[in-house]
Amino acid sequence: MVLLVVLLGIVVLLIAVGIHDVVQKKHSILRNYPVIGHLRFLLEKIRPELQQYFIERNYDGRPYDRDTRSTIYARAKGTNEEQPFGTERDVNEIGYEYLVHSTVPRPVAREIPRVRIGGPDCTSPYEMALLNVSAMSFGAISANAIEALNRGAARGGFAHDTGEGGISEYHRNGGDLVWEIGSGYFGTRDADGGFDPEQFRDKAADDQVKLVSLKLSQGAKPGLGGVLPGAKVTPEIAAVRGVPVGKKVVSPPYHQVFSTPRELVLFIARMRELAGGKPTGFKLCVGSRTDVLAICKAMVAEGITPDFIVVDGAEGGTGAAPQEYEDHVGTPLTEGLMTVHNALTGVGLRDRVKIGASGKVATGVDVVKRILQGADYTNAARAMMMATGCIQAQTCHTNTCPVGVATQDPRRMRALDVADKTSRVANYQRETVASAMQVIASMGLDGPDQLEPRMLLRRIDHTRTESYAELFDHLAPGQLLGGIHDVSKAWARDWVQADPDVFRP
Repeated sequence: MVLLVVLLGIVVLLIAVGIHDVVQKKHSILRNYPVIGHLRFLLEKIRPELQQYFIERNYDGRPYDRDTRSTIYARAKGTNEEQPFGTERDVNEIGYEYLVHSTVPRPVAREIPRVRIGGPDCTSPYEMALLNVSAMSFGAISANAIEALNRGAARGGFAHDTGEGGISEYHRNGGDLVWEIGSGYFGTRDADGGFDPEQFRDKAADDQVKLVSLKLSQGAKPGLGGVLPGAKVTPEIAAVRGVPVGKKVVSPPYHQVFSTPRELVLFIARMRELAGGKPTGFKLCVGSRTDVLAICKAMVAEGITPDFIVVDGAEGGTGAAPQEYEDHVGTPLTEGLMTVHNALTGVGLRDRVKIGASGKVATGVDVVKRILQGADYTNAARAMMMATGCIQAQTCHTNTCPVGVATQDPRRMRALDVADKTSRVANYQRETVASAMQVIASMGLDGPDQLEPRMLLRRIDHTRTESYAELFDHLAPGQLLGGIHDVSKAWARDWVQADPDVFRP
């Protein structure tokens, strides 16, 4: 009798759903295929999980493939990451890249090198690690994630970029901070949303703040600002960002403090002065090479250089962004990095400005490649998220992160154990840098300063490979200043068009 009632209830429910499906006007599939049409929406909902766990191969998933994720997890946990039976990749595929090893490898360096950041106008230089935590704001990721990252940075002796969301109490766990300032000037804004120099001076004086950085653009959405809905502006986040509780907060796509390359360079000098001489620089996703050269011309004209420039690649992406921007706007990290490196070299300023690379840096080989392409050090965001437990669910913008990394939901956040993830962050950074040093030794080198473009090869077609020394134009120190008669046509054109007083569309 009970079973009969249950079955009858199910039938009645299905009939009711069918009637609703037929009369509703929102979904055509349900009108034509009542009841069973819901199966389509169910499969669509779980498609990402089916794709990630059952369909994609170990080496072709996006944004990070299974092999890369497994390497990150293994290093974070301190478990064996070795694999048997050879590579699954097609080494004859066009675009395949490989590093040139030496017949006589060197012993791995006992001391891990660090990069001194601080030009002639910097009075408090900083020794940067080869791999650091890239920009992720409190609000974009959880309090527990921020705390684990900062504690991990303190334990491992590497830097932690705050992102543009300001410095929270969760950043106050001993890790060296790169305080990032975006166009919203969070944490240092006046009542009208502009830059407040007095607030900046006071907060930059904090001993935990080792460097200050002005964010011009980010890889996920270069040329766009951001909006934080009022519902997400909790009292805690409002206090950190210096904004009203419960009101929508807009980060414009442009800065108020500069509008020309010269004004940008002068503002960097002002930031450094306000910060008491601490290393000061900016971060950007490269757009026009002409604009990069215009900034370099402004540096030469004013005799002012940033202490560092962080180049973000278009493949970066901890921030949520429109699909069109993620897929089609911005320069990939390889081209952007080599553009900035060669532009600074061409105007004779490369020795004064250190370059950081951020954008899908996850393994030791990634670190080696980016240094070889022109970087001095690297930053990682998504890989560091994975070290704290991220499973690439790609629900960061929905506040429903299943592992408590990219959410402000206290119930979900509690899944992230700070003590455990602190160890994993420190382990991951240490083992990845050790891997990079091992690869460098296998290339017959004593350290990253010996890496050269000729040591990375790319397959051009099925019978030909070329090194990065052959694939790209490389400028000699000061070459642009000596005239453009011996510079490639493309560099010469962009150099002539570059104007220190105009950013060109």
